[in-house]
Amino acid sequence: MAQLYLTRKWLQNQKLDAHVGATTLNNLFNTRRLGSTRSGSLVTSNLGDDNDMEDLEMLLEAYFMQLDGTRNKILSVREYIDDTEDYVNIQLDNHKKKLIQLQLTLTIASFAIAIETLIAGSFGMNIPCSLFQVNGIFWPFV
Repeated sequence: MAQLYLTRKWLQNQKLDAHVGATTLNNLFNTRRLGSTRSGSLVTSNLGDDNDMEDLEMLLEAYFMQLDGTRNKILSVREYIDDTEDYVNIQLDNHKKKLIQLQLTLTIASFAIAIETLIAGSFGMNIPCSLFQVNGIFWPFV
């Protein structure tokens, strides 16, 4: 967790770069020195401070809360989309059933008209038939 404290890390890198740059500049001016001395630690690290850890934990907790809120919103929108899709499917099924009912009604009506047309057409032909001799049978069919 201490490595996630990026601001302090960046500041230490800046100090390290400045220190290395100053050391290089001093070495250029002091060319008569033959040996080099290095310090054991260029920058002292205070990453283990409790205050820094608490700040980092608070930041991580805030980010976690934002992510959790975003996740909840996404799940809510996803549920809303699923509900809307179900509603649209119900409406489509309802219209489909109405169209099937209309098609069935039209099919029954066309069948009824076709039978009457068949009977009227058979009486309209000039074919000799015994039914033509019966009085009053033509008009009920017409």
